[in-house]
Amino acid sequence: MIQAVVFDIGRVLIEWEPERFYDKELGEARRRAFFDAVPIHAMNERVDLGEVWADSVSALAKDHPDWAEEIGHWHGRWIEMASPEIPRSVRLLRALRAKGVPVFALSNFGVETFAHAATHYPFFHEFDRAFVSGHLRLAKPDPAIYEVLERETGVPPSALLFTDDRADDIAAAAARGWHTHLFEGPDAFADRLVAEGLLSEEEAR
Repeated sequence: MIQAVVFDIGRVLIEWEPERFYDKELGEARRRAFFDAVPIHAMNERVDLGEVWADSVSALAKDHPDWAEEIGHWHGRWIEMASPEIPRSVRLLRALRAKGVPVFALSNFGVETFAHAATHYPFFHEFDRAFVSGHLRLAKPDPAIYEVLERETGVPPSALLFTDDRADDIAAAAARGWHTHLFEGPDAFADRLVAEGLLSEEEAR
């Protein structure tokens, strides 16, 4: 029986589309050139593992001066890449909490980026607990981050339902015995919550 629901955040509760932001700013062709020339996603992964956000962006800009302005947007305009929220997903989170179902976050997020996003999205403060990679210095799909959640919540793997948009993150959870749902939109996840008896159809609207 499922006792708690675990949410990823990016592309589950909020949109996370850096390419879309840069396409709008630069045009698709120049954005592709930028992403080919600058290892910006690799830098972001280091931030997700605990590197200081502003310092990491500044260092990358110094290494790639021809793209310094564009790299700077990853700090100065980052929230535009991480928006908007996905309204029905947030409603589902709140409906679960209203039913007394514990709701956890398990997300690859930097320390400062998580705090910054929390100033824009009130629901970041509504998890029973958020397990954030930057704080833990562990990131999905490393099995160790899943073990931390199990240990610190006390909920057995077989009683957890986890939704994430990445198949590798889902596979790592499933390997530990978690129930999983590959997130492809809130409507299908709402149906899953109803099927599991966690919410009624009305509550899942």
